[in-house]
Amino acid sequence: MSAVEIYTDGACKGNPGVGGWGALLRMGTIEKELFGGEANTTNNRMEMTAVIEALRALTRSCDAIVYTDSSYVQKGISEWIHGWKRNGWKTADKKPVKNADLWIKLDELARQHRIDWRWVRGHAGHPENERADALANRGVESVLANAGKS
Repeated sequence: MSAVEIYTDGACKGNPGVGGWGALLRMGTIEKELFGGEANTTNNRMEMTAVIEALRALTRSCDAIVYTDSSYVQKGISEWIHGWKRNGWKTADKKPVKNADLWIKLDELARQHRIDWRWVRGHAGHPENERADALANRGVESVLANAGKS
C-alpha cells in the first residue's frame, strides 16, 4: 500500500491578521481538499493548522508523506519538539514554546501515523504546493466573506 501524500500551506494577511490554511491529501488517484481560516492568527499557526487538519482527516493509522513549505513546521516536528517535550515545553533558553497548544496537538496526531516530513520551497512552481497555497488563500477569503456578513 502506498503512502498518503499530504501537501499543506498557511497564509496570513498581516502577521498577525486574517489567516487561512489549506491541505491537499492524495492516495493514488483519490484526492481531498481541505481549507479553513481564522480572523486573528499568525502565519506559523496557519501552517501548523493545515497539517493538523490534514492528519485529523485520516480515518486510520497509515504511512504518510507530509510536504510543507514551512521549515518551522518541518524542523519543529522532526527535530526541535524532542527537546521541548524534555524541557516541559520550554525552549533552550527556558522561555515558553510559541504555539505549544498546536505543537501538542500536532505531536499527538503525528504519533498515530508513520510520517516522512518533507520541506518544499514555497512559491517555486511545485504544483501541489501551489494548490495548497490556493486552498489557504480560499481559507482567508472565507473568513473575510463571513466577516462582511456580520
